[in-house]
Parts: sequence; C-alpha cells; structure tokens
Amino acid sequence: MKFTYYLEKIHGVSIYPIISLAVFVLFFLIVLVWTYKSDSRTIEYIENLPLEEEDMPVGSENR
Repeated sequence: MKFTYYLEKIHGVSIYPIISLAVFVLFFLIVLVWTYKSDSRTIEYIENLPLEEEDMPVGSENR
C-alpha cells in the first residue's frame, strides 16, 4: 500500500498543505519586511559574516 492511501483515510488532512503554505508565506513576508526596514549597516554586517576570520576577538563586532 502506498503512503497516500493512509493519508486519504484521515479526516480533514487537506488542511495541512494550506496551513504549511500560509506559514511559509507569512515567514517570507516577515523576512522581506525586516529586510526593507533594516539599517544598511546591519545588512552590510550580515553580508560580510561569511568572510570574517574565525579567530576574531570576542566583542569586536561592528554593529
């Protein structure tokens, strides 16, 4: 038997894809709004994180 056979037997299972799509869209919109409202220095700091050295002293962030 296929896995979809078991899912078809669950009452109200069709709501789960709708809920997961709504959560994804909501998260995407929150990140989009946060990006537009963020300070350019914060975005530049996050942008350069992968390029920073591993042995930087603690507390030397440029926020």
